[in-house]
Amino acid sequence: MSTTQQFTQEIAEGERFEFGQNWSNFLHNLNDTRIHEAEKSLTNMLTLDENKLANRTFLDAGSGSGLFSLAARRLGARVHSFDYDPQSVACTNALKQRFFMDDPDWQIEHGSVLDQDYLQSLGTFDYVYSWGVLHHTGEMWNALNNIHNLVNDNGFLFIALYNDPGWKSKLWLLIKRTYNMLPAWLRTPYIFFVMVPRELRVFLRYLLKLRPQDYFAYWRNYNKKRGMNRWHDIVDWVGGYPFEVATFEEIVAFYKQHGFVLVNSIPRDGSGCNEFVFQRQVRNA
Repeated sequence: MSTTQQFTQEIAEGERFEFGQNWSNFLHNLNDTRIHEAEKSLTNMLTLDENKLANRTFLDAGSGSGLFSLAARRLGARVHSFDYDPQSVACTNALKQRFFMDDPDWQIEHGSVLDQDYLQSLGTFDYVYSWGVLHHTGEMWNALNNIHNLVNDNGFLFIALYNDPGWKSKLWLLIKRTYNMLPAWLRTPYIFFVMVPRELRVFLRYLLKLRPQDYFAYWRNYNKKRGMNRWHDIVDWVGGYPFEVATFEEIVAFYKQHGFVLVNSIPRDGSGCNEFVFQRQVRNA
């Protein structure tokens, strides 16, 4: 079975969320402000000046909307993007055609981080980026093991993975699985059913502080979080399945065993994504 056929079967069986469809809708809201925030997210976490990706190789493993492939290319990197979801590949291609048409330094393919033969064909990169992707593969630990082989000596791995806060993770697994089993016409009402109580609690906290306007400002300014859009992040959060989690300490220990040193991070206490930037030590000849 081909990768595309496997993806289609998983969607039909309710075993996978259509991330690419969500990202296709998000691209209608993409603007210069969001692109700039994505660039800033990369340079801040990688502690780089704006020109420090120039002529460096950058792999976007699970490119999604293509926003961060675009950001890396605008910062001067030679970019290779791939995604398992055909619509995500189409989104990334659309951004390339919009901003870097026919650019030989930005390659885009359909591929899987679980396909070792495909990954071996790519070679290695100065920067490997996979934000919020590997926990949606259905085989997170295999994906984590596969991806580190793509990093050059002294190269960097920038990943984000859902934190494991305990029982809440089991609840979210149930919520996400339910979403994907529902018929399409029930999915948006289900998102409101799941998220309105949470959003109401947040609004009430602002109201008790006599600052209700700050809640609406949070929605308006959400692009400052990696250039993303609040609504499409909510859809992703409720529907994103398969779904796996790990503690911050588990991920650090795992990559230490594979010769990586943690050089930057943003830990989370709740159910959000822990962010990690690892640097590979020079391997023995």
